[in-house]
Amino acid sequence: MLRLHGHPFSSYCWKALIALYANDTPFEFVQTSGELPLSAQFPGKVHPGGHIPVLEDGAQVIVEATSIIEHLAVHHPGPAPLIPTDPAEAVVARMLDRVFDNYVMGNMQRVVAAHLASRDAPELGLRSEPDAAEIAAAKARLRQAYGWLESWLGQNRLPPHVSLVTCAAAPSLFYADWIEPIGEDQPRLRALRAELLALPPVARCVDDARPFRAFFPLGAPDRD
Repeated sequence: MLRLHGHPFSSYCWKALIALYANDTPFEFVQTSGELPLSAQFPGKVHPGGHIPVLEDGAQVIVEATSIIEHLAVHHPGPAPLIPTDPAEAVVARMLDRVFDNYVMGNMQRVVAAHLASRDAPELGLRSEPDAAEIAAAKARLRQAYGWLESWLGQNRLPPHVSLVTCAAAPSLFYADWIEPIGEDQPRLRALRAELLALPPVARCVDDARPFRAFFPLGAPDRD
């Protein structure tokens, strides 16, 4: 039995969960505890950065969400085409995975991190206001990524769902839109977000994460 260590509110855990749900792959979900430091839990002991998700497949331990999806595509394939079989299409899928992780998810997390830092600042004797310059810079990068994706979507086609791209795009766009709403001038990207949220594996992640929305440091919007 596969074991996935993570948390249902984690965007990167969604990546792995979407792939598992899409292929009805049997697995056990091991939720990390908020009462213990991650360093004292299994992921913190086996991941070089102490992050989630972490997948156990027998004696094998796979870290990093993208690598987990690649592992599932090779060792636990199903009807969902996680990685395109055509090598050239696979290159495009991996490129988009990096775009969503680094420039959408990454900049969304910069804003979240700024708010988390301000929340913890008083305990460290530091100022408690979020770093406005960091937030503005991250939002500007998010808008830049949105613009690139809108243009790309106008000239290209995504791999069929559910692919590596689906797994990366869904959590990225879900949370990023909470930070910096996708503009009316980006209809393709707005439509993609809505399309992704309607997919059963993604909707399941959204619903499973609802009880934890109060932990979103900016305050979760009353939608989605």
